Amino acid sequence: MIEPGATIGVLGGGQLGRMLSIAAAQLGYRCHIYAPEEAPPAADVSAAVTQGDYGDGDALRRFAAQVDVVTYEFENIETGPVLELAEVVTVRPSIGALQVAQDRLSEKDFVSGLGGRPAPYRAVSSRAELDEALGEIGTPAILKTRRFGYDGKGQARIMSRADADAAWAATGGQPAMLEGFVSFEREFSILLARSVDGQVVIWDAPDNEHKSGILDRSTVPAGPLIRAQAAEAGELARAVAAALDYVGVLTLEFFASENGPVFNEMAPRVHNSGHWTIEGARTSQFENHIRAVCGLPLGAVDLVAARVEMVNLIGGDVHDWLTTLADPNAHLHLYGKGEARPGRKMGHVTRLEF
Repeated sequence: MIEPGATIGVLGGGQLGRMLSIAAAQLGYRCHIYAPEEAPPAADVSAAVTQGDYGDGDALRRFAAQVDVVTYEFENIETGPVLELAEVVTVRPSIGALQVAQDRLSEKDFVSGLGGRPAPYRAVSSRAELDEALGEIGTPAILKTRRFGYDGKGQARIMSRADADAAWAATGGQPAMLEGFVSFEREFSILLARSVDGQVVIWDAPDNEHKSGILDRSTVPAGPLIRAQAAEAGELARAVAAALDYVGVLTLEFFASENGPVFNEMAPRVHNSGHWTIEGARTSQFENHIRAVCGLPLGAVDLVAARVEMVNLIGGDVHDWLTTLADPNAHLHLYGKGEARPGRKMGHVTRLEF
């Protein structure tokens, strides 16, 4: 057990690191952020910040010597330097979880091996293989780079075979995966926290709505279709966490289809679709992640309101903060970012209905 007063190292300094730092401080811990940016959003609320490249093994080892445990809020990090870091200090979740989740093909294979049902997929490493995969899967389909893609990045839709050249060019000819479209009605996620001793809690599954590949809003409780499929999806999430000997918050995204939950992707970290838990659950995803990585008992995750809705503030949406503050049922979270660029997550609002 890592007792309050200790320092938690966080790889990544974005809004997730910011909210982890706030949750840690409430439990008496200090957070030390490691990130390549000079002034990341998490720097405003953390005890210390080290600016360094994720691939700089020497800088990571110096960072590790100053903290008691390391976690991460950003999984698109080369694992080699993190393996070196793990020789100096405990890293939670494990490197194995990072390796599986940051390669889309490995992730699909891993979850399929545990009985999960992803959309049809094929590995693609050349333009010729893309044609072969299209012959097997058909169109419409989506070409995704295997590594380092999030919020719709590293993806290109192929609505007909005529789009193949443009899609291959758009993904830079990188090792990729072709995925068939799935007929679905809703999207949802399973957010699970697992402790060092294997205790597991799962929050209510939120109904997630996306715009332009970016999460727009999450709502709980979800409708009947998602509620009917959440138990099966939750069992898969438990199996994934157990197979990885996972410690911390783990997120699996699903499509709710007429044939049951279809696995989309996983994230070995706290997740945008769980931001509603800060005010909407007895224990937030951020607090339970801190509890887990420090070896503490997990907190209860019951809803505290009849309905909870989280809406992301994307780009210029953030400028309407005064209207939000006038709403007695709204909780405003601004991430301290500078320029409100299109597609940039600037904050979120959570509304509770009792």
